[in-house]
Amino acid sequence: MKTDIQNAQTTLDELVPTAKKCDDTKVKKEQNAPLPASEKTVPAKNETTIAEIDKVEMLPIAALEAFKSHPFKITENEDFNKLMNSIKENGIIIPAIARRKGEVYELIAGHRRKAVCEKLGIEKMPVIVRDMTDEQSTIYMVDSNVQRENILPSEKAFAYKMKMNALKRQGQRNDLASSPLATMSKGTRTADIIGGQYGDGKDTVHRYIRLTELNPQLLQMVDDGKIAFRPAAELSYLTKAQQKLLLSAMEAEQSTPSLSQAQKLKLHSLEGLLDETKISSFMREQKPNQCETIKIPCDKVRELLKKDMTIKQIEDFIFNAIADYQRKLQQQRSGTAR
Repeated sequence: MKTDIQNAQTTLDELVPTAKKCDDTKVKKEQNAPLPASEKTVPAKNETTIAEIDKVEMLPIAALEAFKSHPFKITENEDFNKLMNSIKENGIIIPAIARRKGEVYELIAGHRRKAVCEKLGIEKMPVIVRDMTDEQSTIYMVDSNVQRENILPSEKAFAYKMKMNALKRQGQRNDLASSPLATMSKGTRTADIIGGQYGDGKDTVHRYIRLTELNPQLLQMVDDGKIAFRPAAELSYLTKAQQKLLLSAMEAEQSTPSLSQAQKLKLHSLEGLLDETKISSFMREQKPNQCETIKIPCDKVRELLKKDMTIKQIEDFIFNAIADYQRKLQQQRSGTAR
């Protein structure tokens, strides 16, 4: 039972080091809790690791601030409800991770657990406080969340971008205890490192990061599955003004760009040749295997038919009317021939 609860909280929240349940008076050393892959490095001589001994503290929920630009959304869905039921019955088994920030603490891992506590009216939660740099905390925050199930493309996009920037900054500094860029491979590019950790190729990593250049409406359509990943990455090269024009054209044509259309839009945009006319023209192009359709305003059709007819009944009526008209034409031709 305990294993099931721990698995549930780990899967549904963020992957953080394992620690036993604690109270205000008990302080325990964290056992068998390796840091994320990006932090598994040998510290320089005479320097200490991030946390030689992790202490669990019971901190007020009000003193915990969200991580700056935290890209992962907290949605009250089925997974959230499962986590809430687990915390109701057993409390928080896995402590959150935070770092001190003035008079308060910045959460690095544990945002969902904090949200559940707020919803349940719990005033304190177990937290491991660590002394971490901006780069280290960003990398840890991403590593704790990005391999969750059901992660949205937009979440992955901003997470990859944050980690890439953190790795680049960390690789440029010589005052840190560890440098994943230097440790993993001196000749390895940042995108290769990120892709290798999460199972994506470097090109896929770059495409995800390109999604951060989309305007909010287009990015939401990617999250909703209305625009495919590859076309969306191509559309990110359009200027913000061109993306607005594209949205209008998409609404007018009631369609979204295929990969081929998106690539044409990108090429013309980079060449400075993309305008409203070109965008509309590309969006009117017939896609491969796309059936040609005829658009008839539904309200005008309903004026001639019964008000309670369904769309299927209206379609059947139109097809039957066309077939009847064809028969009458045939009969007229036969009569003329005689």
